[in-house]
Amino acid sequence: MMAIRFCGVHHPNYGITQLHNSNFLRSYPNGFSRKILKIRALRREWQEYEEAVKEKDLSRALRFLRDDIPMQVGEVDWYNLQREWQVLDTCLNADDMRLVAAAYAFLKDKGLLHHFGKYQSIVLEGPRDVTPTVLKSSTGLDVTKLSPKKWGLSGTSSFLLATLFAGVSILLNQGIDIRPNIAAVLGLAMLDAILLGGSCLAQISSFWPPYKRRICVHEAGHLLVAYLMGCPIRGVILDPIVAMQMGIQGQAGTQFWDEKLENELAEGRLSGTAFDRYCMVLFAGIAAEALIYGEAEGGENDENLFRSISVLLEPPLSVAQMSNQARWSVLQSYNLLKWHKQAHRAAVKAIESGCSLSMVIKKVEEAMSRNS
Repeated sequence: MMAIRFCGVHHPNYGITQLHNSNFLRSYPNGFSRKILKIRALRREWQEYEEAVKEKDLSRALRFLRDDIPMQVGEVDWYNLQREWQVLDTCLNADDMRLVAAAYAFLKDKGLLHHFGKYQSIVLEGPRDVTPTVLKSSTGLDVTKLSPKKWGLSGTSSFLLATLFAGVSILLNQGIDIRPNIAAVLGLAMLDAILLGGSCLAQISSFWPPYKRRICVHEAGHLLVAYLMGCPIRGVILDPIVAMQMGIQGQAGTQFWDEKLENELAEGRLSGTAFDRYCMVLFAGIAAEALIYGEAEGGENDENLFRSISVLLEPPLSVAQMSNQARWSVLQSYNLLKWHKQAHRAAVKAIESGCSLSMVIKKVEEAMSRNS
């Protein structure tokens, strides 16, 4: 009795007989033979696409999907479906963000990205004037809990700093003076902060599981809100060294694109809708940390980006207006993440596991479909 596999046919006497064996194909009905031949031909045609994905060539991968993809239906659809997702894995190396947007548009048209842009034209209910009191009544959090923390002043970093001082004190009491070594380490840390943006220290810290998970929570917040707001995501970078090489400010980052925002800035204007959407994505990392941990430690770079774009408005926002816009944005993102907590949890788990962008997005879609 033969055990049929897609890679061949196993026979106890003859081992593996390849599917191209004409005698084998003739021994089965014509319909079955045609299906096997279709699958083999399809695999050959998809090799070009797989090479483009491997080389992170978004333009070539997208061109294949648009123009060269076999359009058979039925028995070979399953083979196409999983590979189409992989086009998202080529986005990180793309210089043209319009190509990234085209990849998301293609997958959405194919019915794979059901929830992409679900809230694109929706401003969530609630007052525009969000005072610290309103924010606390809505989230239970004091506004100080939503401010990025300086290293050593709060959270896990303050614990590490206190432990360091305690260790030094114990060693000094034992007659072991390591202060010259500490001075050298601090000097190197200062150079790292000035020349490399703290990338080396962040690289070391990323090996500590609680620190790594908090980064994943933060970046998953950016990713999910950007996705729901219809902003194509180029990629999530967790490696501080890679982030530095790509010119990303900060020690990690989620790169997203808002076409409307870019077009309006090019025209010298900025509408309230585009600005609101951008701010929601920008403050989503802080909102995610607040939702999971009860306070935010990261997000200093997000705040700096917010201030830099606020001065481009006509007229520029005052300090009081910027503070209100920041609180409003955090509240909107906080509520959005709270309503889709399962999807955020799925994104965190996928990012933490080192999944590709396509797999992260797929996990988000699956989680939202289960809870819709």
